[in-house]
This record gives sequence, C-alpha cells and structure tokens, in this order.
Amino acid sequence: MRYGLVIFDNDGVLVDSEPISNRILAGYLTELGHPTSYEDSLRDYMGGAMHRIHEGVLERFGKPLPAEFDEAFHARVFAAFRRSLEPVAGVGEVLEKLAADGVPYCVGSSGSHERIRVALTKTGLWERFEGAGGGAGARIFSSQDVGRGKPAPDLFLYAAQEMGVAPERCAVVEDSPLGVRAAVAAGMDVYGFTAMTSAEKLTEAGATAVFAHMAELPALLQ
Repeated sequence: MRYGLVIFDNDGVLVDSEPISNRILAGYLTELGHPTSYEDSLRDYMGGAMHRIHEGVLERFGKPLPAEFDEAFHARVFAAFRRSLEPVAGVGEVLEKLAADGVPYCVGSSGSHERIRVALTKTGLWERFEGAGGGAGARIFSSQDVGRGKPAPDLFLYAAQEMGVAPERCAVVEDSPLGVRAAVAAGMDVYGFTAMTSAEKLTEAGATAVFAHMAELPALLQ
C-alpha cells in the first residue's frame, strides 16, 4: 500500500450516524423556531463541527441558538445512538485488512471526543482504535483538538503530525464535501464515500476517487 496512514472520518464513514443525527438536528432547530428540513441539515451542516451550526443559524435567521443547545442536542443524539446506531457495512473488514497489512489508521472527526466514543462503543469499533485491535499507532482525533474544524485542514494536519506521517503519504476517507475540501487543503489524497453524498458533489470538492461500498476501498488504497 502506498500510504503511510489512513484517516477515517467517523460519522457516515465508520458509523451510520448521519441520518440519525441530521433528523434530530433538523427537528430540534425547527422546534426552536428555525425551520430546517432534513435535506437542509445534510446540505448545510453534514461533516461540520458544532460551531458551523451556530454560525449557520445566526446567519440564516439572525438569532443565536440558546446556550444549552449543544448539551441538549448531544443528549438527544447520544440516546438515539445507544438505541439504534450501526457500523457502516463492510468497514470492519477494511480495518482488519489495514491492520493485517501493518498500515496505521486513525479517526479524524468533526464530532466531539464524547460523540466519537459513544458511537464507536455502540458499534463495537472502539477497541479497533483505542485498544490492541487498532493496529500500530491507532488514535482518535476530534475537531476539539484544533482551532478550526473542516473545511480547514487543521484536523487532518494535526492527526498526521501526531501519527508521524507526512501529509502527502496520508489518505483520507470522507463522505462530505466539507471533509473532502479539508483533506485537499491538507495536501492529502481523499476517497469520497457516496452513501450520503453524490459522487458529483464529492468529485467537485476535490475527491481523488469515489466509491459506493466499503468493499471497494482497499483496492483504491493500493
């Protein structure tokens, strides 16, 4: 494999969380008097950190979200995750192959460390990144660790630095245009997963290649 590190987004790439969290987000924003459809949420906020939601609502509606918004939103999302979250089909096999080939991998997510932990624990993937099953140097990185979230390159550059791999030897796996743009800005190849976003949008954002099923990914990384 030509890469020294594979960086996985979490939501929508490792865990099938985007439909759950974006339905909850759209519903909660609408409750608060900021009418938002599920499609609006996917288009405007998918792949972004929490500050992007605050900025988007303020720009669109001219009114800030309440101080308790983040805590209340996360409580709803985590409860839903614990009930019904599943891993993305085939991702376990991809991680197993990377580990068998001795290729380090890590998480680079816009979500908080708590959100990542809840999601990966529920789906049985936690130990692949934090335990012995994760392969050499496997780690978890959140937008909480850097000053700016995606589409800024900071998170991916930080992950590469911490893992000791030059950006040009990193591959990123993303499912949102924001994430693809962040990887491109970091000087990394990025593979766009089309489960939630069209191939056209990911390609327009700069994806090196796109794929529809996780079983296709190992060949792309060779």
